[in-house]
Amino acid sequence: MPSSSTDDPAFDRLLEYVEDSLQFQTSSYNDAYLDRRISARMRRRRVDEYETYQEMLREDEEEQQALLDALSVNVTSFFRNPDVWEALREVLRDLSSKGSRRDPIKVWSAACSDGREAYSLAMLAHDDDQVDERRIEIVGTDIKREILRAARTAEYRASETNDVAEQLDPIGDWKRYVDKDGDTFRVKDKVTDMVRFNRRDLIREDPPGTFDLVVCRNLFIYINAESKRAVFETLGSALEPEGYLTIGMTETIPPRVRKQFDPVEKRLRIYRATDAAVQR
Repeated sequence: MPSSSTDDPAFDRLLEYVEDSLQFQTSSYNDAYLDRRISARMRRRRVDEYETYQEMLREDEEEQQALLDALSVNVTSFFRNPDVWEALREVLRDLSSKGSRRDPIKVWSAACSDGREAYSLAMLAHDDDQVDERRIEIVGTDIKREILRAARTAEYRASETNDVAEQLDPIGDWKRYVDKDGDTFRVKDKVTDMVRFNRRDLIREDPPGTFDLVVCRNLFIYINAESKRAVFETLGSALEPEGYLTIGMTETIPPRVRKQFDPVEKRLRIYRATDAAVQR
């Protein structure tokens, strides 16, 4: 195995392939993290060279999915895939332009992990003068109680594989929303006050209400086809008429429920509910 991936052109070419062909944004992560995950897959497949592994990926769809799974496991960040967040800015603007100024705009961060996605949504609302953050109500849910406890603390530590400041770069002057004390970053009250967290099993339980925007990213790569359909049905039933759904960049809507969602930004996996989705 190469000892230093950062100076290896073959490693760079492999990352380009993963980003361009598998639609996984490797540029969002540092090389050390990516090398650890990729090298683990290479050892499992008994491959020693990056070029050989890239050829394997081209020919083996199961290995493609296995690598994507490995790269995504336990990975969460603020503003993951910045292009998606710029598109979500437009979604919040669209929702803000509709209805009465007193009507809340309800957002659900499903499978919210440690809260960074939900807080990113709140920061995005604060950041845009075309969005009235006072109307935004965000619910974050996850099945793991311990991860929800971490989300409620709203504190995140920087480390070798978790550059919090870099994650916050897409929002610009992030110190408006996050306090920094050494390696610890704490989300400010004006952001956390917009979010509440609850435990939810997306497969077995009904949604916690109806929403104008549902964000459920990077969950479906972990679950089987039957569970995936069940979750999509739950998400569809949670959407208000013409509500928006966003899923992960490497994920797809199952054929059996595809009629419930019209693409708005297909490359970025942003959809709008059809009549079939909101017939409850």
